[in-house]
Amino acid sequence: MDHRVGKRLLVATLALGAAFGIVMLRLAWLQLAGGQAVRSAGTSALAFLQRSDSLVLDSGRGQFYDRAGRKLTGETVWALTAFPEPGLHRVQSGGEKEEQQQLARLAEIVGAEPAELKRWLHSIREADVWRLPGSKQAAGLTDEQAEAVGKLDLAGVAALPYRNRYPDGLPIAPLHAIGYISQNPERLMELYGEQVAAHEMRVTDRTGGAGLELSLDRLVKGVGRTEAILMTDAARRPLEGLGLRVTAPDNPHYPLRVKTTIDLNAQLAVEQTMAKHRIHQGAVVVLDTADADVLAMASLPRLDPDRIGDPATDARNHALIAVPPGSVFKTVTLAAALEAGVTTRQERFRCTGEYGRYGLHCWKTGGHGILTLEQAYADSCNVVFAALAERLHPEALQKTADRLGLGRRIGWNTGRFIDGGPLRLLQEEESGTVFKDVAKGRDGGVRTGTGIGQRDVRISPLQAANLAVTLLHDGRVLAPRIVSEIRYADGGLAAELPPQTSPSAYGRIRPQTAAALRRAMKAVVAEGTAERALADSKWPLAGKSGTAELGDKQPKRNDHWFVGYGPAEGKARYAVAVLIENQPAGARNRAADVFGDIMAALRRLDTQKPGSSS
Repeated sequence: MDHRVGKRLLVATLALGAAFGIVMLRLAWLQLAGGQAVRSAGTSALAFLQRSDSLVLDSGRGQFYDRAGRKLTGETVWALTAFPEPGLHRVQSGGEKEEQQQLARLAEIVGAEPAELKRWLHSIREADVWRLPGSKQAAGLTDEQAEAVGKLDLAGVAALPYRNRYPDGLPIAPLHAIGYISQNPERLMELYGEQVAAHEMRVTDRTGGAGLELSLDRLVKGVGRTEAILMTDAARRPLEGLGLRVTAPDNPHYPLRVKTTIDLNAQLAVEQTMAKHRIHQGAVVVLDTADADVLAMASLPRLDPDRIGDPATDARNHALIAVPPGSVFKTVTLAAALEAGVTTRQERFRCTGEYGRYGLHCWKTGGHGILTLEQAYADSCNVVFAALAERLHPEALQKTADRLGLGRRIGWNTGRFIDGGPLRLLQEEESGTVFKDVAKGRDGGVRTGTGIGQRDVRISPLQAANLAVTLLHDGRVLAPRIVSEIRYADGGLAAELPPQTSPSAYGRIRPQTAAALRRAMKAVVAEGTAERALADSKWPLAGKSGTAELGDKQPKRNDHWFVGYGPAEGKARYAVAVLIENQPAGARNRAADVFGDIMAALRRLDTQKPGSSS
């Protein structure tokens, strides 16, 4: 019995040894003596004799919409997709002639030159989509074109739904306020290292680089991508029966839908007006006076989200950059003087054109003569406002600016959002300055220069527009908001972002002071520096012009401003800041003309609204 068992064990051992030897010989053949296709494959492919190529059709990133639900990002198109060679033609025996025929037919369908299409198909090293020359967005095909591509039955070539992040067909330019996404592996690892380690994200994924894409990145990055996957053998020949598969995350809540406060019609009106006036550098901000919602925010040079850094473009949002405001800051000086009681509306001033100290003089040769306080503001008299600034303690100017929402960041923010972290919507917003060093403001020359909006004074167009809103609310500073709500893909509410105030640590100016400033801004249009530019307006308007000298420029250059609101009688609807940057010294300030045309366009939009009586 024991002898028989031992014999069986010996036979089994010999059989296992032989099988193992065969396996080893097979592996040796695969590694050393296989065919060309096997020898060219990588280690993993040798093990499975297959591989996969993938193409991200949709990153799963949340989408942005304007206040009426019109899309600002995320346009799905039929795109011609191709995987690396040799996947152009299914019938391998047809040779070059059949390939040329298929290529000609494909080029005819998509409206491309055959030679150009051939170069693209033979040059790609990873799956890609066909793009129009000069564009990084996928070229959209019609339903008929997509169907015709499918009927060709080409291996590795298909028409698939593809999501262009920034649609080419919008009537407006890509918005600096929305921003852009880009590849930044270092930043991605810093923020999302755990997700990368868990294979939920890749270091090549694009993250927010500016605008709302940046500030809301952790919320809108999504929960997974939609991919097209093509299974091939080791020689990258498509595997029969497996074919092209599309995978997508199974979560009905994503991608998120971000509803902004932007009004596409208002944004288009602003951009068309800037183009009409041939503005190449500057910004315009339009706020709803009721709640300081951002209705339009335009910045030049333009943004190209697919070509960051290219000449004639600028990824910076000039609406959020703090620059010298010139005479616009006289609004703060007047408020500080009234609040401190160093002047009254009844006081009279004399302007001879020269201040007599610090080399300061008025812009008007020979001066303005005898002026009331309101007339001095309307005519933007440097001599009067230098005198007012010298009467004030520098901290009075500093604190009054803070009370009016200048010299600090005012955009909508919260210390704790729905995911538990802080959130600032306008993350690139600059705070600006009044004095770099308040103590140095005790020097009369520093203080007078500050009082007329020069020296260290810096404000942004966003702050300037919000200054007008603050005066309309009797000194209560609101926090400009650019997102009103975030919803899930299935329509459920994820988060509501209600209007906010942005109170100063120093309190607020008196309502009487705000009313005096509003009267002075009306005088600017009625009889002051903007009278000629805005004389034909169908809406009564109010505002303040400003010319800021850029002393560090050679030759001398100026920034031109106009900040105001309208209508100035009854209920005001819009507050607008216009900044035209880098203008030749001596050139006429055109900002009031731009302001007037924008207000006229906004008025026309109002008359088109149902039930409007404007």
